[in-house]
Amino acid sequence: MPKALVYNMAGQQVGEVELSEAVFGVEPNMPAVHAVVKNHLANCRQGTQSALTRAEVAGGGRKPWRQKGTGRARQGSTRAPQWTHGGIVFAPKPRDYSYSLNRKLKRLALKSVLSAKAAEGNLLVVEDLALENFKTKAIVEFLGKVEAGKTILVTPEVSEVIYKSARNIPGVSTTTATILSVYDIVNAEKLIVDKKALAIIEEVFA
Repeated sequence: MPKALVYNMAGQQVGEVELSEAVFGVEPNMPAVHAVVKNHLANCRQGTQSALTRAEVAGGGRKPWRQKGTGRARQGSTRAPQWTHGGIVFAPKPRDYSYSLNRKLKRLALKSVLSAKAAEGNLLVVEDLALENFKTKAIVEFLGKVEAGKTILVTPEVSEVIYKSARNIPGVSTTTATILSVYDIVNAEKLIVDKKALAIIEEVFA
């Protein structure tokens, strides 16, 4: 049974908690993780690149010189690709790079990265991940005590106080238990989860 250390907001270890075998104890499937990360990056692409083909650039309506007898290569237009200011061969056009994956694959990838984080000891649980006031310094001190660098803070629901307190800290991001991102988890060194959020993760993804 996988386990994780439990801390309070003072950064002190107060115990440990057993994790769900179904979510945090699976054999990591790296091909699934790779497929989901690749899909995430593809879906983030804007696809707004654009260039003009020879049919779209201005000018070039007249043949620059006669076909034969000049000693030069035959040319039909000054806007052919080999000319300066000519069109682009196979010019890129705006397109949608996004595609979808099936739900089982995405679920397997998420369980794989959660299990990997738990096995590495990079999954920490906090008894109550909350602050009374907007205080970036409090989050910085807490992260320093648990030796967390690039980190994701997971709350049971959207917490404006935690979000605004952590948003200016380089490498630190926040999310909720129901919208975990495989890419973000792979990209982070540690995953710090509120105890209530942990229960939601185990209930939703088991």
